[in-house]
Amino acid sequence: MTLSHRDETTCEGVSRILSRVGDKWTVLVVEFLSDGPMRFNELRRLIGNISQKMLTTTLRGLERDGLVTRTVYPTVPPRVDYDLTPLGRELLVPVKALALWARENIDRINAARARFDLTGR
Repeated sequence: MTLSHRDETTCEGVSRILSRVGDKWTVLVVEFLSDGPMRFNELRRLIGNISQKMLTTTLRGLERDGLVTRTVYPTVPPRVDYDLTPLGRELLVPVKALALWARENIDRINAARARFDLTGR
């Protein structure tokens, strides 16, 4: 079965979107922003082990994709808030479901990993 040009473009587009929304940093940022707007350093502190560069890159990508807004307030120093757009709020449904699934199954997954590692593979 051959794919038409339209099908290839659709697959590529879907692949790029899934790469963005399936990224671990994206999932965490979206989940934390579900509580409302946050400043960069708030997000960084809550996420914990993310570098400044990675958080900047993630937020820019989410802004580019229309999932996050960046609002700059003219204060000294400038205040910048990040918030989910309506499209970003729609993304919360699968993100929260995935996070819940991970929390509910972490013990089973860790046990499976331990069994696999014992086999030396």
